[in-house]
Amino acid sequence: MKKIYVFLICTLISLSVSSQKTQKEKFPKKAAIYSAVIPGAGQIYTKKYWKVPIIYGGLITSGYFIKDNQDNYTMYKEAALTSIENNYEDQLDFTYSELITLKDYYRRNREISYFSFVGIYILNIVDASVNAHLFNFDVSDDISLNIRPYSTLSNTGVSFSLNF
Repeated sequence: MKKIYVFLICTLISLSVSSQKTQKEKFPKKAAIYSAVIPGAGQIYTKKYWKVPIIYGGLITSGYFIKDNQDNYTMYKEAALTSIENNYEDQLDFTYSELITLKDYYRRNREISYFSFVGIYILNIVDASVNAHLFNFDVSDDISLNIRPYSTLSNTGVSFSLNF
């Protein structure tokens, strides 16, 4: 299984590197597919390398909170079930109602962590696509808007001139 992932990563990186040498235009669909298959690959394709650690930081952090909340949820759920079996005795120094409250708290936090993981993953894909759309966007200092009053024998007004 690991060999498949390594092969897939090497293939995507080699395709990205070879396509960067031959073309100056970036294709949004290609960037989105790269990021959908491997998070951050679309950012590498569009030469936004600094975004890759941010993406992986967000995904790893969300994954950590998913696991931590799942472990706590399972622990308090089992303690609540044990409390029911033992005629509502205290478990883990908590009463049954406190155990149910803690169980619900960690279940909710786990679900929020799932949403944040999916949100970061989708944001990664959208970001790669937008970067590809704007790859050749001109941001030179030559963009200006000039407003001048003008007057002729028959007309008077304001002239707008936009330079790109």
